[in-house]
Amino acid sequence: MISVERFVFGIFSADGFLSRFVNRMKNHTSIWVQIPCLNEEKSLPETLRSVASAGMDYPLQLLVIDDGSSDGTAKVAKAVNRVVSHTRNRGLAAAFTTGLDECLRMGADIIVNTDGDGQYPASEIPRLLEPILAGRADMVIGDRRPSEDFRSSWLKRKLQKLGSRTVSWLAGREIPDAVSGFRAMTREAAIKMHVVTGFSYTIETVLQACSKGLAIEFVPITTNTVTRPSRLFHSIPQFVFRSGLTMLRVAFMFRPLAVLMTISAVLAVIGTIPVLRFLIFWMSGDGDGHIQSLVLGGVFLVLAGITSVAGLLADLMAANRRLLEMTLEKVKRMECEASREGLNGHCEEAP
Repeated sequence: MISVERFVFGIFSADGFLSRFVNRMKNHTSIWVQIPCLNEEKSLPETLRSVASAGMDYPLQLLVIDDGSSDGTAKVAKAVNRVVSHTRNRGLAAAFTTGLDECLRMGADIIVNTDGDGQYPASEIPRLLEPILAGRADMVIGDRRPSEDFRSSWLKRKLQKLGSRTVSWLAGREIPDAVSGFRAMTREAAIKMHVVTGFSYTIETVLQACSKGLAIEFVPITTNTVTRPSRLFHSIPQFVFRSGLTMLRVAFMFRPLAVLMTISAVLAVIGTIPVLRFLIFWMSGDGDGHIQSLVLGGVFLVLAGITSVAGLLADLMAANRRLLEMTLEKVKRMECEASREGLNGHCEEAP
């Protein structure tokens, strides 16, 4: 008769039933690593080798998105047997979206995004996957701790800290590294991502995930030093300006009523002050010389009223956008299921 101790040990031991079940689940989980690239002919081979030889327990599929490169990036990428090429450079956000769509079409359960310049070590991928495989997170982002990275200039560290605080305020939770491109997400999270900005996907997808109630986890990671200049932006002021526009646009998309009502309240307060000033002088019998205060205050109060109406209309438009997103998500799920059935059928017919 088998003792209770031996039975429990048989379940939870390294060779036991539970361990074999977990390993079987890992092996049947389709994990794709997508790498958006623009003129990464020199660094891409090492990135591909590091991902392929990371020594992980999970079978990884590689996808390279060639965003209209003018060098030999596409030729190097063919070594992974899965390349999607843009005929012209469409930007990082478009390359990221193309990668998500292709990974979903290929039946991905988990999608990892990394850069082709080798900034993110492939050895850190298991740290991204662990919270998802454990069922704790829908999206995991590698936290580079940019404010503590003394390889960057003092100004860049302060700007990154300010940017993360701004994104945290918009998201309603702490976002330590909003612009990290090293991230993993489940199929369901990928289906819910609808990138509309043309600059970068990082800030928009984080705010989208927070607004849609997805579980996000940040894991500390190390990074490699990248010597070449960024191809996403040409200067820090340009990056700050375009990131600010992205945050403003996303804020209006997902919280239009709150944003516009806040602006309306500020305008109303500004308009009330000169109106009260005029009333004080008028009650004291000296209102004739201060009519300009009444005019100025009235202008601000009218602007406050117009802004509140705009906020109500924007909120109605946001509701319609949410309905369209729900429809798009259902279409994506149907396409994913059809693709998975097609892939399964292809595998069954293979010798």
